[in-house]
Amino acid sequence: MKRFTIMIKPASSGCDMRCGYCFYTDITKLRQNASVGVMSRDIAKKIIINVFTELVTGDMVTFAFQGGEPGLMGLDFYRFFVDKVSETAPPGVIVDYAFQTNGMCIDDEWCVFFKKYDFLIGLSLDGDASLHNQNRSDNHGKGTFNRVMDAKKKLDVSGVKYNVLCVLTSESSRRAGRIWNFIMREGIKYIQFIPCLEPLSDDVDFAFALTGKKFFRFYSELFPLWKKEATAGNMISVKLFDDLAMLLLHGQQGMCGLTGRCSPQIVVEADGGVYPCDFYVLDDYRVSDLTDHTLREVFDAVVSSGFYDYGKEKELPVHCTDCTHNKWCRGGCKRMSQAVYNNNTCGMRLFSDKYLNELMMIYRQ
Repeated sequence: MKRFTIMIKPASSGCDMRCGYCFYTDITKLRQNASVGVMSRDIAKKIIINVFTELVTGDMVTFAFQGGEPGLMGLDFYRFFVDKVSETAPPGVIVDYAFQTNGMCIDDEWCVFFKKYDFLIGLSLDGDASLHNQNRSDNHGKGTFNRVMDAKKKLDVSGVKYNVLCVLTSESSRRAGRIWNFIMREGIKYIQFIPCLEPLSDDVDFAFALTGKKFFRFYSELFPLWKKEATAGNMISVKLFDDLAMLLLHGQQGMCGLTGRCSPQIVVEADGGVYPCDFYVLDDYRVSDLTDHTLREVFDAVVSSGFYDYGKEKELPVHCTDCTHNKWCRGGCKRMSQAVYNNNTCGMRLFSDKYLNELMMIYRQ
């Protein structure tokens, strides 16, 4: 049995919001063409055919749509996509769908579609109105909180599965209690906090980036609040906690880079171009094209690209050498190094030293 996740950016870098910290906007500044346009149905058809050419009964594939904002493609594009998948997938191949969105497109019609095809939605929401609107405005500079909350309510009513994605910035790292109160008030059961990263481009005015110290400050305030609910029987899924438990109790890596090694990624831009990591969708990292090659050929190209340094012993940062967690952490993801594993203050080490044993005890229950 083989399992693949295909991350597709059908609208490329196109978006109907202007988030102050957007990492993909930063990436596109460094490309020859910031946007490659929108994915045509012909390209989508070729991708689908090449994905399923070599899959057999029992294999699993997830199509995960991201952006930019994938909702800009319109619902008819996704109706076409799932219909073509249904026509093309060999018998017994299991297909899942995921859709990461800012929520601006979601209405009742979208919810009916998501529910019918069992999409898992990642909804970007940075906490209460003040925190969210601080960085997540529309193209006219207006806050988007009310519109995103309306999308959340529609997902709730429709019974669509969704996780909340909350970008953890320098400012919001000081607001763990406030964010937790929002989570509880809104009945959010699944949340992922995404560290805000320093830009790859030279943006001297960037003030959003997380540091290891701020990472620890946030989670050291959040953990006791989470633990109180968990021990009372109200288990809220915080992705970092889930991933640590999955790794240390079951030996399964849920988050790419958590063990210091990247997992092979297949990231597909709107023109079919393939890249090995969502953080490095840059011209120099384009390794293949899913319109011209089968999924197996693309996967082999990704693995052999040199991006992951397989077969080489990772040289650990100096501050890792005396860390009791380095056997599983190995210095973390190279793109997350400043936000979480910073040389001056490793937030993962501080958190693990203080809370890891308690965390494991809760997941063992």
